[in-house]
Amino acid sequence: MTTEIITTTPESEIVSSRIVNFSRELVYRAWTEPDHLKKWWGPAGFTNIFNEYDLQVGGKWSFIMHGPDKGNYPNECEFIKIEKPSLIAWKRHSKPLFQVLATFEEVSSEKTKIVFKMLFNSAEECNKLRPFVVDKNEENFDRLENELKIMDS
Repeated sequence: MTTEIITTTPESEIVSSRIVNFSRELVYRAWTEPDHLKKWWGPAGFTNIFNEYDLQVGGKWSFIMHGPDKGNYPNECEFIKIEKPSLIAWKRHSKPLFQVLATFEEVSSEKTKIVFKMLFNSAEECNKLRPFVVDKNEENFDRLENELKIMDS
């Protein structure tokens, strides 16, 4: 049984986007190759240990994020939709519960628009995280751009 991407309203989603000066192919690789993804995933100062990364529908992504000050944050996710090189979606099985829909749109051969949507079942759940994650998503994009520069050199 496949999991559908939930239908949301603007009140129950957090959307971050950025145009980066790299090809869609390279951006997709940064999101889908664990050796690259673990280097940039998460806010500034965080590190990751990936336990499992099975990029296919129904595949698991299990990892622990280590905070810069303290704290280990286990994450259990399941991939629910993959369309290479334009879309990756997953749902979280660990709290807070939400789905992620990441899309990659080719603006030009060396420019890609990334749209990162966090989809919640309710505006109430969404609003619990909104004050924290908007800035953290920008930090995540900054780290992604740094990794893309390394990959592109």
